[in-house]
Amino acid sequence: MKRLENKVAIITGGARGLGEAHARLFVEHGAKVIITDVLEEEGAALAESLGDNAIFIKHDVTSEDGWKIIVETAEKHFGNITVLVNNAGIAGKFANVADLDFNEYKKVMAVNSDGVFLGMKSVIPSMLKAGQGSIVNISSVSGLQVAPGSPNAAYVGSKFAVTGLTKMAALEYATRSIRVNSVHPGGVKTGIVDPKLFDDPKILDPTPLGRLAAPIEVAYVSLFLASDEASYLTAAEYKVDGGMTAK
Repeated sequence: MKRLENKVAIITGGARGLGEAHARLFVEHGAKVIITDVLEEEGAALAESLGDNAIFIKHDVTSEDGWKIIVETAEKHFGNITVLVNNAGIAGKFANVADLDFNEYKKVMAVNSDGVFLGMKSVIPSMLKAGQGSIVNISSVSGLQVAPGSPNAAYVGSKFAVTGLTKMAALEYATRSIRVNSVHPGGVKTGIVDPKLFDDPKILDPTPLGRLAAPIEVAYVSLFLASDEASYLTAAEYKVDGGMTAK
């Protein structure tokens, strides 16, 4: 069964890692997918490998003008947008508050928080035209509590912001058939995590399942939330953390 038949989805940060897993899974389940990323070569190659149901657009999520181009291109190629996965994100450098450069702080906040706001602001009008929509904002367990391995205050602050933005948008558009939820991964084997940490006891010991997640394990949660199966779910947080936050 193709769970996203007739859906048009934008996936930011889609060239590799979590975004790539989302793009492949969504196309497999019938969606038309617009992959965006600053990584042009990797994003274009991924879209080509997925065939006619995927296109790639180079995109900086902190650019409002860039978002306008994304929405216009998506509507031209596939029709009104019905799914948005705000996945693009950066961790920044490991640093204590007093040692964190302010420009680094602003950069992390811009991508992780401003990018999510601009994505919702830009895509919601298209969803209103479609008469439906599902927005999945990829946050982090660090958007619910200060989790082991959180790199810095900017990362934690930006992910908490995503949690709040999600709830506000969900309440504002609940009566207009647009659902908004957040997904909160723990450790995931992606490029944002130093491979040296994949087997680090500091990361694994607080996780009852004793391992990091594969990207596809997060993507399946987003697939469910993007589908009509989740029609009564909005303004909620979905933890994909191997039990880390149960402690």
